[in-house]
Amino acid sequence: MLLQTVRPWLLRCRNLPLAGTRPYYADKVARLGSQPDKQAPEYQENYERMQVLVDELKSRTEKIKLGGGEKARKLHTSRGKLLPRERIDRLLDPGNSGEKCVIVANDATVKGGTYYPVTVKKHLRAQEIAQQNCLPCIYLVDSGGANLPRQADVFPDRDHFGRIFFNQARLSSEGIAQIAVVMGSCTAGGAYVPAMADESIIVRKQGTIFLGGPPLVVAHKWIMHHSVTTEPTEPPLYPADELYGIVGDNLKRNFDVREVIARIVDGSKFDEFKAFYGDTLVTGFARIFGYPVGIIGNNGVLFSESAKKGTHFIELCCQRNIPLIFLQNITGFMVGREYEAGGIAKDGAKMVTAVACANVPKITVIIGGSYGAGNYGMCGRAYSPRFLYMWPNSRISVMGGEQAATVLATITKDQRAREGKEFTAEQEAAMKEPIVRRFEEEGSPYYSSARLWDDGIIDPADTRLVLGLSLSAALNAPMKKTHFGVFRM
Repeated sequence: MLLQTVRPWLLRCRNLPLAGTRPYYADKVARLGSQPDKQAPEYQENYERMQVLVDELKSRTEKIKLGGGEKARKLHTSRGKLLPRERIDRLLDPGNSGEKCVIVANDATVKGGTYYPVTVKKHLRAQEIAQQNCLPCIYLVDSGGANLPRQADVFPDRDHFGRIFFNQARLSSEGIAQIAVVMGSCTAGGAYVPAMADESIIVRKQGTIFLGGPPLVVAHKWIMHHSVTTEPTEPPLYPADELYGIVGDNLKRNFDVREVIARIVDGSKFDEFKAFYGDTLVTGFARIFGYPVGIIGNNGVLFSESAKKGTHFIELCCQRNIPLIFLQNITGFMVGREYEAGGIAKDGAKMVTAVACANVPKITVIIGGSYGAGNYGMCGRAYSPRFLYMWPNSRISVMGGEQAATVLATITKDQRAREGKEFTAEQEAAMKEPIVRRFEEEGSPYYSSARLWDDGIIDPADTRLVLGLSLSAALNAPMKKTHFGVFRM
């Protein structure tokens, strides 16, 4: 009897099947989620407003795919050349492929495929993903190199154009394949991408430089070595599009993050960790497409108990080599005299330390608000998640626009009072309005995505699929042992 009781716990700790037993996650874990009332006014309003945001996302995506406009596309195709996304479609295997890779394709219909500052940043981010996850790189080159009018912003510094070639050399030295296909103009700095590649393919009558590469290259297959045990996948119990009605676009409305988890994880099964302690942070174990994951999701502001619980959970996942998924909807850590005296700064720092030091793959999805230090504690961009995605309803900033406007208005009001000057309600409203407008603009996921603060805005209904692909890529690289720093007590 004792063995039967302890056996599942041991299995979870080791993440390995024990001889003669069924896998732990098969039948021992509670299933999450509930059937929403789809006739409820709040659900219907949430669904419709989220659907509008998703439609806008799809519309913007289609516009971006058009590249440099109709005239530039016609000129490009008149030369017998494919558009960049057509090239990628022809390159990829139909359906699922066992060979994960990073693809960087120049779009010659936009300024001749030249590199602007944000182009360089995007290329470097792709190489960072390749390095972190040990993924081969394929470069579909059709570029005139650095954009000359912006040369001061793309050429001389360490995070500028030359860093791309530096990274190619370093990636190659680590055994990460660098393969270039010259599909058009490849001049000036653009010529160094194929020059620094392990192997180059030059398309006959289209490539304008010749580096002596063979006309056809067969690359060695990349073998994936997952460091975790996987199980057969099982779909969630609930439709993914119900996330529209559960979450919606109003960040002031509360929702239970467990309902989100129930529509992402295999079989809606979730082994919750410390469910009744620090309950504004939900933590637990699950699987996504058979991969084991530790999930950390927000159900409110982070208190000391929540932060300590998160720290403990992260330590467990690092010890067991389990990837971490962060579902961000966070206003920050709790403030106020009582909480400051209770050690919220120290306890918050514990969680931030754990997130920073964790060497297991970390993947973040911002599903609502991401404000202040909560962004750090929940593995924002500064804490190097392997991938970070945003939903179209999400917002990211130091604080909400209304909060920022109120803080600045209060400071101004107090200053005017000290000077014996009046600060009328009309003046306060006039001051607040542009602040709220600016914070709304800069907090938009499109503002974020345009600056590479994330790795893409995704349809909430696609979250499970995106996480599955991201986990598959992340687990291609061996996990390093985690060494934590000092946790202040």
